[in-house]
Amino acid sequence: MPQLDTSTWFLVITLMTISLFCVYQLKMINQTMISITPQDQKDINTKQQLPWEKSWTKIYLPPSSPLQS
Repeated sequence: MPQLDTSTWFLVITLMTISLFCVYQLKMINQTMISITPQDQKDINTKQQLPWEKSWTKIYLPPSSPLQS
């Protein structure tokens, strides 16, 4: 029974890791990141709406809440 030739495994795994890293970087370069903290004063006045802030939803208190009138 012939033995498995493992001499090229290191090269294959290394090249696969590098190529996956490159593909990941190319995918991430097109993504827009949401800034949590404003970078300067002008960003405070022009607040970007987050997806869940675009539509208004009324939040009801549970029936057993003591704050309910």
